[in-house]
Amino acid sequence: GRPAFRRLLAVFMLNGIASAIPATLVLFFIQDRLQAPPAQEPMFLAAYFVCAALSIPLWLFVVGRFGLARTWLAGMLLAIAVFVWTAFLGAGDTLPFLVVCALSGVALGTDLALPSALLAGVIAAEGDSGQHEGAYFGWWNFATKLNLALAAGLALPLLGWWGYTPGAREPQALQTLTWAYCLLPCALKSVALLLLYLFNIRRTS
Repeated sequence: GRPAFRRLLAVFMLNGIASAIPATLVLFFIQDRLQAPPAQEPMFLAAYFVCAALSIPLWLFVVGRFGLARTWLAGMLLAIAVFVWTAFLGAGDTLPFLVVCALSGVALGTDLALPSALLAGVIAAEGDSGQHEGAYFGWWNFATKLNLALAAGLALPLLGWWGYTPGAREPQALQTLTWAYCLLPCALKSVALLLLYLFNIRRTS
């Protein structure tokens, strides 16, 4: 087998599901928890994606100093440190949420730029450059789609099971939404971060 690839794929999938769950639930969080007007929704999404795009050159500079794995770890740490604050937001907290979206976007820059570079490094280290790259990237792309499918397919049914349906405003329902939107992704990303440290940083230090 290819243990280095499997380890990296495990980190990539856990981190990917951690990102896909909030992406699936963000509009419900904005509408029901923050009770923000629909006209503000594009502002939050724009802050997230624009900051992600703008942060990539900054992260690539950091890579030059600290390497790919450590930089990705820093991005995950930033994502958790920022995103955990959404657990404390309520109706009307649109400005703090905008800040969270912007800083989460900065953290997303590492997810966009670095995992595929780490994958290329694994392929080269395994001696498979120019031979089996299609298989590696095939599994990689499958994992990306599976992350989104799992998040989209499981998030809302599980929330319904725990008492939240879109449009709900009861405190218990909103608490459930907040846990799923904020705390579950932070927990998953923490596991991904730990695995990245154990597999890619501690081993090579």
